Amino acid sequence: MSESVVDWRAPTTAAHPARDAALRSYDAVCRKDKHAWLALFADDGWIEDPVGVSVFDPDGAGHHGRDGRSAFWDKTIGTVDRFVFEITDSFAAGNECANVGVIRTTLNGYRIDTEGVFVYRVDDTGKLVSLRAIWDWDRAMATARPS
Repeated sequence: MSESVVDWRAPTTAAHPARDAALRSYDAVCRKDKHAWLALFADDGWIEDPVGVSVFDPDGAGHHGRDGRSAFWDKTIGTVDRFVFEITDSFAAGNECANVGVIRTTLNGYRIDTEGVFVYRVDDTGKLVSLRAIWDWDRAMATARPS
C-alpha cells in the first residue's frame, strides 16, 4: 500500500496561521503520529468531524479536551490504513481557514471518498481551537468500494 499524502491543489497564497495548522494536521495524520497531532490543539480545543450527530459523535457535541481528541483519533484516524488529502481550494480569514476538497481513505480493504469543507480555527499562539469538518455521511459511504 502506498503512503498517505497531501495533494495540495489550492491556489498558492501567503502563509496563514490557521492554514499552517491545517497543513501540520494533515502531515501528522499522514505520518500516523498521534502525539504530534494532539499537540497541535489548545488545551480546550475540540473536534466536530463531521459536524452534528454521527456514528462518531452520537450526541453531536464534539470531542472536547485531550481525552476526547485522543479517543476521536483512536476510533477514526487510527483505524485508517491510508489517507490522501486532496485540497482543491482554501480560504483564510481572521483566525480561521476553510479547506475544500476530498479526503480519500483506505481501510479494511475499502476506499471511501469524503468530499467536504474542513474548517480550522487557531488561537493567537497558532494552536487549534477547533477543527470542524462539514461532510455528508451517506454521500461518503455511497463511494465505498474495494481498494
